[in-house]
Amino acid sequence: MSSYLLECCVDSAESALLAEKGGADRLELCSNLIIGGTTPTLALYRQIRRHSSIRIHALIRPRFGDFLYSQEEFQIILEEVKQFRQAGAEGVVIGCLTPEGRLDMEAMKQLMEAAEGMSVTLHRAFDMCRDPFEALEQAKALGINTILTSGQAPSCLEGIELLKKLQAQAGPDLTILAGAGINAGAVRTLLEQTSLTAYHMSGKRILESGMQFRNPRVSMGLPGMSEYEIWQTDENAVRAVRRLLDEAAR
Repeated sequence: MSSYLLECCVDSAESALLAEKGGADRLELCSNLIIGGTTPTLALYRQIRRHSSIRIHALIRPRFGDFLYSQEEFQIILEEVKQFRQAGAEGVVIGCLTPEGRLDMEAMKQLMEAAEGMSVTLHRAFDMCRDPFEALEQAKALGINTILTSGQAPSCLEGIELLKKLQAQAGPDLTILAGAGINAGAVRTLLEQTSLTAYHMSGKRILESGMQFRNPRVSMGLPGMSEYEIWQTDENAVRAVRRLLDEAAR
């Protein structure tokens, strides 16, 4: 296996299999990638498992929006961590914040206990934290394995300076997983300018719906989103990044 990790974020069985064919090492499995991802169904997880043994980390996020959760929402998150562990998922991707923009340590401790030895990624709630260096140290104290981050910027290239500092502070037991805007071009730059070894991409392409009849008077999508467009992982985009990482590992 390459010394560089490539994780693909997918929200369908088709995308999962294409990501694996392109060379992904593991999946971040979610639903509703178009709104940043929400918790996937167990049925989707099991469908992928019927066809693949690729490592799967399930995103646990009950809704779109911020990472300040009500007690009811937190109980759902807690239960879903347990359910995916029982289903055999290798990891979970989680994150809860306080109103002040810090990690909610009490909530995170409960989630870590529920994960019971699964690999745990702190998702981009990290990018919404007031102090990324404090949050990194808290993640270490919790025993979190990975932090998914763009360097608190809209894209990984815009956040490259913070990514360098986070990588330097992370130490050997915590992986900084660079995300947001990861493609072959971005990876070339990151390989040249950083020591990052883990990359997270969706590699999406937009497919046209197969619907022949389309009612022009009714829209089921959100403003600016068409229900006649389908996001799917582009195997070739994943393969292009995989090739760069394999070359860098030689």
